Amino acid sequence: MIDAVLSSLRASLEKALGGGFSLYLYGSAARGDYRPPWSDIDVLALTEAPLTREQAEGLLCLRQTLGQGEPGLPFRALEGGILPADAFLNGEAALCVYWGTSGERLTEGYALNSLSRLDLLNHGRLLCGREMRAYLARPSFDELRADVRRHYESIRAYAGRTAPGYYAYGWLLDIARGLYTLKTGGILPKTEAGKWALERGLCPEGEARAVLKAALRLREDPSLLQKEPEFLREAEKLNGPIQAFADVLEEALQESGG
Repeated sequence: MIDAVLSSLRASLEKALGGGFSLYLYGSAARGDYRPPWSDIDVLALTEAPLTREQAEGLLCLRQTLGQGEPGLPFRALEGGILPADAFLNGEAALCVYWGTSGERLTEGYALNSLSRLDLLNHGRLLCGREMRAYLARPSFDELRADVRRHYESIRAYAGRTAPGYYAYGWLLDIARGLYTLKTGGILPKTEAGKWALERGLCPEGEARAVLKAALRLREDPSLLQKEPEFLREAEKLNGPIQAFADVLEEALQESGG
């Protein structure tokens, strides 16, 4: 399924740009942890030449166009940027196409946070074009810690109340991944991070540990939301376990100097 999406994307980019670009896949889909509806298909297209306004406007709604031509494939899960390589590597302003969860737009720049940058460097797949990652700066531990702290602050701000659905369970996997980064300087897919945290006893005993196990079950089989209604009912009560696990992340941030 992902291969079909990427094949169609590559063909469309070649038609629109006439070649001269490098296409990367990174994130969960690159590491075998793509779990709809949890996951995105993270891509990055770096062009050798600047995008013309006509090219950018033509690519803006490419996800929808591909979806209409091949219904049933998850083109809407594509997220990322299309922009000149020089602008991306040097942090310069340039016309680019951005695809995100909230929609798509033309912007004057595109950058990855340090966690995504590390994932692209260490685990991304070059699908076509020239390899350019040797020119991409490797994030420092201070940068990684700062981005983990931003995730932590979002959890404190927005996970105080949870709603029915799989999204609430995802906060625990985000915490587990942040803990892995702080303790190792690396990055793991969410499923592996959750398992890693359980194996090392990092999630508090009791309700928080039980909910993390439930999150892993749900990530492996999202249909459990329909098969086992208690997942939906319990989602509204997850603020306590989430905040208890966030306490562990807060302690790790303090220990790491953050």
